[in-house]
Amino acid sequence: MKHKTFQFDFKDLKLTVDQVERVMGYKEGESYEHVSDLVSEVLKEAETISNIKAEYRIFDKIRFNAEEKSIEINSTTFNIKKIVYGQIKKSEIAAIFLCTAGEEIGIRSRKAMKADDLLKGYFYDVVGSEIVEAAADLMQNELEKTMLSSGKKITNRYSPGYCGWDVVEQHKLFSLMTDNFCGIRLTPSALMDPVKSVSGIIGIGEDVKHLPYTCSLCDMKDCIYRRKA
Repeated sequence: MKHKTFQFDFKDLKLTVDQVERVMGYKEGESYEHVSDLVSEVLKEAETISNIKAEYRIFDKIRFNAEEKSIEINSTTFNIKKIVYGQIKKSEIAAIFLCTAGEEIGIRSRKAMKADDLLKGYFYDVVGSEIVEAAADLMQNELEKTMLSSGKKITNRYSPGYCGWDVVEQHKLFSLMTDNFCGIRLTPSALMDPVKSVSGIIGIGEDVKHLPYTCSLCDMKDCIYRRKA
């Protein structure tokens, strides 16, 4: 089993005001000046408060069940459902990953909300999501480079809670990532702490595909990342 960890600097993510505004639904040139100023302020804060970590572990003991639409990894069965199953079923091995932006960005979002500064609280929340997704992109890019050197490709990454995959299976996933480098904890209801964290699976093999966007496969109509596609 191969295990690799990452500690990213905020500057590695190359996040911009325009990018954050697009996620919030603004088209280029449409946002108000005070919105841009506030987003810029939050990004500058994020540069000093973020603790951005990621990791993946590669498992070669995997087995697919076409009837149940599940995958077994190291004797742990994940009921990933039809959509995710269809995207990773040709995998020969699989990577389980974790990524976090750290605690502080979420803490500041909650404090701003409690102080009735709802706009800034929302901006902290969006920036926190952008941080962890950008860091996961970097982690995934590194995995892809490593796999290409051995003649293998990777799939997109898929997380519990999306595409019909029950979020409660976070507990199974974390059982394969004991003493995780990212320091992420799970609540009994399978929510991650720090809240600005992601987890999931990436398929690896000679016959898999990494698609630019897979929003058309998912039935989460209110996901903010649809706006990015």
